Amino acid sequence: MATIQPEVPEWETPTSLPKKSIFRKPVALQTFALSKEDPGEDTTTVKRTFYDRFLPHGLACCGRSRKQLLLSLLAFILLLILILGLGLGLGLSHKSKKAQNLPLPTDHGIFTGDLTYYSPGPGFGSCGYQNTSTEAICAISHFVFDAASTSSNPNDNPLCGKMIRITRYDPTVGGNRSVDVEVVDRCVGCAATDLDLSLSMFTDLAEVAQGRVVGSWAWLD
Repeated sequence: MATIQPEVPEWETPTSLPKKSIFRKPVALQTFALSKEDPGEDTTTVKRTFYDRFLPHGLACCGRSRKQLLLSLLAFILLLILILGLGLGLGLSHKSKKAQNLPLPTDHGIFTGDLTYYSPGPGFGSCGYQNTSTEAICAISHFVFDAASTSSNPNDNPLCGKMIRITRYDPTVGGNRSVDVEVVDRCVGCAATDLDLSLSMFTDLAEVAQGRVVGSWAWLD
């Protein structure tokens, strides 16, 4: 005997699910390349593009993301610039303070230092002059000479040709001896307030046998 199937109402009939198209990607896997001119651009996509310019995709170190690595790199660069700037500023400040303590013509004080004489004679000096041991000349310390330099050519140094008055108390005569000398050279072995004189100028202030004496000097206008 045939079994009679009850009729199922149309509204209870199950409908089949639509088949997935093999040509359509799931929305979650789709990517969209948005240009910066697109008014509806995705901020996340733009940031990824920005990071990709500096760091390879997928790069990570010590558990940090590419964003963290890039920020750390920028912070390091800024710190390096700051350190270099401070170092340069301190160096210039130190040089400026050091120059202020040197016996330059702008300082109208009286300085005390060792006096020596050329041995052998002066010859051709840093200022470009050819001098002899009988002339009223001197060499200023290289510290002072270099601080006053305005070009790579030492002949153009503004101290060249400047006049200095040197005074020394001589106990043998019970009084001071003085000479006026012209700056014609740069003394490498002299301290900041030392002067190296021609032999004739040294002997006007002291005996040759003394070799090195202490004297006072000042710039002449």
